[in-house]
Amino acid sequence: MTDQSPSVAVLGAGSWGTALAMLVARNGFNVTLWGHDAAHMAMLAHERKNSRYLPGMTFPDNLEISDNLNDTATTHENWLVVVPSHAFRVTLDALAPFASADTRLAWATKGLEPEASRLLSDIVTESCPGVRSAVVSGPTFAKEVAMGMPTALTVASSDTETAEHVANWLRGDTVRVYTNSDVIGVQLGGAIKNVMAIAAGISDGLGFGANTRAALITRGLAELTRLGVAMGGHAETFTGLTGAGDLVLTCTDNLSRNRQVGLGLGAGKSLATILSELGQEAEGVNTARELHRLAARLGVDMPITEQVFRVLYEGVSPRDAVVALLQRDPKSE
Repeated sequence: MTDQSPSVAVLGAGSWGTALAMLVARNGFNVTLWGHDAAHMAMLAHERKNSRYLPGMTFPDNLEISDNLNDTATTHENWLVVVPSHAFRVTLDALAPFASADTRLAWATKGLEPEASRLLSDIVTESCPGVRSAVVSGPTFAKEVAMGMPTALTVASSDTETAEHVANWLRGDTVRVYTNSDVIGVQLGGAIKNVMAIAAGISDGLGFGANTRAALITRGLAELTRLGVAMGGHAETFTGLTGAGDLVLTCTDNLSRNRQVGLGLGAGKSLATILSELGQEAEGVNTARELHRLAARLGVDMPITEQVFRVLYEGVSPRDAVVALLQRDPKSE
């Protein structure tokens, strides 16, 4: 890569990966969007749009399509990984042979490693040691980013230069990007809010009102902060874009897939039916299990997370889960 022809590889062709690839391309970078499904990527290349996830939104001319990970990694030093959390490690392991000290690796995946309950930054360190890395997060829906609506994002890295470099991929006329050094807190905010969105959706699906939703969001923020600080995050991070901002967005708008999961559960649908109807990942489903493990391991009280876990994995009815929350012993805020 040269300064005259900057390029970025976006790895993951779901709705969020596609939206970010379009954003970076509009900002003047030469972008390659990679996806593992050859047939799907051929369709994207032919139609010049991702009709499955972002119908009607045409790709910029400087956005190329690839299903060859080796070629994509070899020809770009800047990588933005946007695969689901369950595919994160295998993708990083596949990228590892092509990583070098010149590689800048950012990720916009929001979640924890399945079964291990680990931060995705730990996987980056293990799979691609020595690369300059950053996490991208914030209150964003893919559709609105792809449409060019005003948006704010956060890029977190332990290295200021790397944070600024990655932020410059994303900054544009309608996108404001802040930088942050709290890699742990930014990751946890993006992960935990998905579980809280399921809780808010359950509440609304049961027909409860705005009072209940506001209480869930507020106490969800308290849970997020407790766990985040216990894991080394900064308390102030959770009042910003990647904490309270992302939490409010995901809990209150029906573009949120995780909120849709909760709405379906509250309406009496099975999880399998809901996920089939969505046709996309809902990271909060896996994250609820991992957060439940983390909270138990660290001795952190996360009652909303516990009840979402019980609904998803122990067959507890949504209404009984809400009752269990309301019947907890009284305490000061």
